[in-house]
Amino acid sequence: MITTTITVPNKAGLHARAAAKLVATAAAFQSKIQLGTAEKMVDAKSILSLMLLAAPLGSELNLILEGADEQAALNAIQLLLSQRFGEE
Repeated sequence: MITTTITVPNKAGLHARAAAKLVATAAAFQSKIQLGTAEKMVDAKSILSLMLLAAPLGSELNLILEGADEQAALNAIQLLLSQRFGEE
């Protein structure tokens, strides 16, 4: 299991387009991937769940990955974040 913290990097936050890109990235892996806060963790493979987080720019979210390909999944998610979901 890998546990880390990520920061939402793009101006519009984790809105529909960014959430869809995150879901597509997470869905490419077998690992269970959860994202959220101490109060609310959600399935990162569910766009509705991600949208309910309502995470604006700068939000710090916990990311938990568990499974055979967890490191590859983390690398892909970190790349997506470093590219600001391809928006900026």
